[in-house]
Order: sequence, then structure tokens, then C-alpha cells
Amino acid sequence: MNTDLFGEAPRRASAADIKRVKDLHVQLHAHAHRYYVLDDPQVPDAEYDRLFRELQALEAAHPELQSPDSPTQRVGGKPLAQFASVRHKVPMLSIRTETDTEASGAKNFDTRVRKELGLKEGDPEVEYVAELKFDGLAMNLRYENGVLVQAATRGDGEVGEEVTQNMRTVRQIPLKLPADAPEVIEVRGEVYMRRADFEALNERQREKIAKGAKGEKTFVNPRNAAAGGVRQLDPAIAADRSLSFFAYGLGEITPPEQGGPVFGTHLQLLLTLKSWGFPVAAQTSPAQGATELIAFHENMRRQRDALPYDIDGVVYKVNSLELQRQLGFVTREPRWAVAHKYPAQEQLTTVLAIDVQVGRTGKLTPVAKLAPVFVGGVTVTNATLHNEDEARRKDVRVGDTVIVRRAGDVIPEVVGVMPEKRQEGALQFTMPRQCPVCGSDAVREEGEADYRCTGGLFCGAQRKEAILHYAHRRAVEIEGLGDKLVEQMVDASIIRTLPDLYKLGLTSLAGLDRMAEKSAQNLLEALEKSKQTTLPRFIFGLGIRHVGEATAKALAKHFGKLDGIMGVTAEDAPSTERLAEVDDVGPIVAESIHTFFQQPHNREVVEQLRACGVRWEEGDPAPRAFLPLSGKTFVITGTLPTLSRDEAKNRVEAAGGKVAGSVSKKTHFVVAGEDAGSKLVKAQELGIEVIDEAGLLRLLATAA
Repeated sequence: MNTDLFGEAPRRASAADIKRVKDLHVQLHAHAHRYYVLDDPQVPDAEYDRLFRELQALEAAHPELQSPDSPTQRVGGKPLAQFASVRHKVPMLSIRTETDTEASGAKNFDTRVRKELGLKEGDPEVEYVAELKFDGLAMNLRYENGVLVQAATRGDGEVGEEVTQNMRTVRQIPLKLPADAPEVIEVRGEVYMRRADFEALNERQREKIAKGAKGEKTFVNPRNAAAGGVRQLDPAIAADRSLSFFAYGLGEITPPEQGGPVFGTHLQLLLTLKSWGFPVAAQTSPAQGATELIAFHENMRRQRDALPYDIDGVVYKVNSLELQRQLGFVTREPRWAVAHKYPAQEQLTTVLAIDVQVGRTGKLTPVAKLAPVFVGGVTVTNATLHNEDEARRKDVRVGDTVIVRRAGDVIPEVVGVMPEKRQEGALQFTMPRQCPVCGSDAVREEGEADYRCTGGLFCGAQRKEAILHYAHRRAVEIEGLGDKLVEQMVDASIIRTLPDLYKLGLTSLAGLDRMAEKSAQNLLEALEKSKQTTLPRFIFGLGIRHVGEATAKALAKHFGKLDGIMGVTAEDAPSTERLAEVDDVGPIVAESIHTFFQQPHNREVVEQLRACGVRWEEGDPAPRAFLPLSGKTFVITGTLPTLSRDEAKNRVEAAGGKVAGSVSKKTHFVVAGEDAGSKLVKAQELGIEVIDEAGLLRLLATAA
């Protein structure tokens, strides 16, 4: 009888082992057929891999169970305070992400480029450069007179963090360039960690932990380890991470007239960087038209797991730099480049419960509570179901086995259910019609997917948002009451509802973090000052959904008194018709106002605010009169020569017009000043009339 190295006979396969091997054969063959032949997989790749590994383990333990037909035999982000800030001479802009992860995503990009260039069907193919999209940290390396003088992270694209000393530890980054390099050049690329280096790092970390080292931990994935290494104050720690670098572009560069290089194509640029000693990914390749982009995307998808580093997609760029200049940018994203990502990672797990969370603005979101599962580099225990319609469309129920995906590698979501594993009697999810936090009505407006809590002034989940909105300078205005202070007071249960603001004392305030006695006294004075306000400001400060400044002014003008509004909304359904008579109030806004004041909690808070001394001037309802700019919507953008934005807004509203914050098809005029930006671009795209300050003044003069 054969024995192992310790002289013990191997255990014979049990009947259960034999049956399990046969079951695994059936399952793996079926899954492979659906994936490779029918293109209709039922389980994520990770589940297939788990079953495959289980079969491998059984066959290793019992070689007699291995057969020729076994599936195993088939060939198959804001700068950190501790670093100096660096303002990029040339912004490090992000590129657009193609949301279609299939081959058609490459076709979509090529179609857009050809359209922008005015190419017709018979015209030649556009030449691109196809690159890998590394899962690392973007870096800008500045060289002056051939010497590395500064390294900076991307940051928010305009301002990054200086990490020069840490980048000097990356051996792939040249410290000095050849003599033919330009006087000033910024090389851009990705700092990353190879998988082998990542595993070695974690092994070292595990050894430290085993020896009792304090504050040590293992890292979740190579990207996090690389990013952490870049942001270390001690360069020795960065060196210990064994970071790597790939170059893929340029920032600032000495112009040709001052001796800088002349590049005609992006590929030529990359080859020059390579000749200077920068690593450029070997997979980088020219591609003619959509067909070769698709081939590159599919080829890299197949090679992805075999690469020594992580990628989460590929990048396509128009090769000709002249064509890049012609294509330009849209909303600070280049039209000539796109990131074509691969599908997010998926795993199977079980739904333990479905909870409903209430957001800061009152939105109710169903959330699946999951048996912990490792997806996309993190352990996931919660996944959003978005809304009731989505939960029902996917038919997610408690006890279900579900496929979880980290959508966009950020927000975990349930993407599918395995109904064959459903427990008998599992109930369909139904959104509660009362807020689970405060008990107020939860309503879903016509045309919207989300339910929202209507107890905005009372609901604990909305408490911070309600207080901050009420204190806003355009609302009741409480100077000095900012985010951090509100968060402290709410978390400490000093404030539960708005009236509690006016019951604060010097002692309770002075005891808060970073709140000296003088600051506390200033806030109390600001609170006292805020008691004298105006009716439009107070209405706006209540935070009624859809009621902005203009609508608040229209309501105050129409009714004259708050009791007039509350009196109307205390009536039955016809009240929405009376509210809709107000300028700037349509059926949806009227229903929102009606529902808000129907909630006893909200009415009680209003009365308590009055009891605390909050007051405003009231009058008789204004007679209805036609104003010359009634029905006209304006958007003001940029800096006007003589009028501030508030002055321009007030003059437009006095003439009956409405001022909106964004451009849409309903906009009549865009008033554009200096540095108008994206709103001007959108107005031009939509064909909306654009006027300057002089044009606005002419309109107002005509209206007068």
C-alpha cells in the first residue's frame, strides 16, 4: 500500500467525495458552456474559480478520481495638509470613461471622433494609440536642465501634493535626462505596485504583526499600498514599498522655438520618453480605426490576469497631435481620449436583511445587508438597491443568493439574483410609506424614482442638512454656523430641531471643540440677529423641496403672510390648485409645499420658531400684475463689468424674470461676463440667446 512522507496511508475517497466530484463536473461543464458558447453566464467568474479550485483540491487528495473528462484537464482626491501644495502649470485633467464595457464601447469612441472631425464613411480610418489603464496613482515629474526637481500627485487636477523625495526612491524614474532633453519638461505617468512586490510587502507586514509590532497592518490591494507609499512623510517607507512607474504623457514643456522637441504624434512622444530612460508599457500599440481598438481591448482583457500589475481598463488616444488640437476639450475632458474600462469584479453572497436608509436630503434608499464578501479589493457588507423599482426589477429578497458588484469600483450594488437558490416563502420588498427615522410620510413625486421623507424640519437623518440650510446666508443667515460646528452640536445632541438653536447658552457652546468663549458669544449674537428676517428668507430657510429663493419670494408676495400659505395647505386637494396660481409654482412644486405643511412635525417646528422670537414683516397679498419679464428664465455666468451677480439677479426678479443656476432648454437668456465657462458653452450648444451686461440693461430699460 502506498504511504505519504510520514508513513501514513492516504485516506480513500468516500462516497460523498465521489458524488461531489461528479456534481462539480456537471456544474463546471454547464457554466463553461454558457460562458464560452452561449455567451450567457449565470455566475460571476469568481464563483466558477471557487468551484474549480474545490475540484482541484479533491483530485489532488484523491488522484484516482481524476479522469480525462475532468474540467481540470481542459487546456484552458484633496491634497494632504502635511505636504506642500503644487499648482500644476498645465492642469492634470481627467479623461472620459466609456461606460459600455463591451467591444461596442471602442466603436462608440471612434464614431464620436469621426463625427467631430467631419469624416464620412469612405474617409480613411483615424489612427489611435491604445494603452493600458493602470490601477495606480497619477504623477507629474518636473525636470529642469535635465534634473528631476519636483514630483507632485494629481490632487484635484489643479493643485497636487509635492512628493519629490519619495519619488526619488522609485528606481524606474530617471533622476537625470540626456543632454538632448528640453530645458523644462514635465513627464506624466502612473505610480503603481507590481503584484509580486505587493505580496512581498504583505508578507513582511504579517511577520511584523506576528512579532507584536504595534500599528502595523496588511494592505487590501496594490493600489492602496502604492498610494500609501507615495504619501509617506518618511522616504524610507516609500522605498520599502518597491514602487514602479510607467510614463504616458507630458505636462509643461519648453516650446520648440526655445529648443524643445517637435512631436507630430503621441506615439512619437512615447518613444522619445522611452529613449530618455522612462519605462513605457510594452503593450502600447498604434491602432487603425475601431476594429483595431476592439481587438486591443479584447486582447488585453484576455491578458489582464497574467500581467504582473493591475489594470482596470485600456485607454485610447488619437495619435496625431494636430488632430488632438482640432478636437479640443469638452467640460475639461479631452475629446481625443477615452478610458474603456472592463466590467467590475463580481462575487456571490447572501442577503441577510434589507434596511432602508434616510439620506441628508430625505431620500429613502433600500440597502441589502450582506454576508461579508471580498469584492474588488474590499470586504463588502452592504450594497445599494437604489430604489423600490430597482429592488423589484431585480427581485431581491431576504435570504437570496445574489451577485454583488462594485459598480465603478466604488459603490457596491446587487446586480442579479440566483432564483434557483431562493428560500421558500421569501417576501418581495416593499418601500415603507413612513420614514423609518421620524415616522413622517414618505412620498414619491410623479415622474421620480425615489421616496422621500417629508419631515425635513423634524427628521433626525436630515437634521444637519436642515440646520445648515436654515443658516445659509441666502436664507435666515446665521453667521459663523458652519458644517463642523453643526456636526458637533448634532452629534452631541445639543441640537435636535431648529428651535434648539435659539435655546443655546454660552456654557454649552464654549464647551465644544475649538469654540472659545469669544466665538461662542459671537454665535449667540448672530443667532439673536437672525431672529429678525424676511418672509421670503424664512420660507426658503424651511428647506421645502423644490422651493428655491425665487419661489419663496413669489409665495411671500402672493399670500403676504405665512399663515396664508399654511392655511391653504391645511385644506384638502384643491389647495394645490390655489398654490399653483402663484408665479413660479407648478403642480409638482404645489404638491411639495402642500405635503410639507401637512406634516404635523413641520408645522410644530414653525410655531416653535415663532415662539423663540423669529419674526418678519407681513402684509396683504399683492395684487396680481403683469411684469414685463414674467415667464422669462435667465442664467447669469462669469463676472459682469459693473453689476454683481446678486444685483443683476435682483433686477431681473424685480422685472418678473426668474434666475436659474443651470442652463437648460427652458432658459431664455444667458447673461455672460468675463470667464463665463461651461454655462456659456452649453448655451451655445443649445442655441440659447447669449447677452452681455449691456444687453441685460437694455432689456431691463425696455421692461421699465
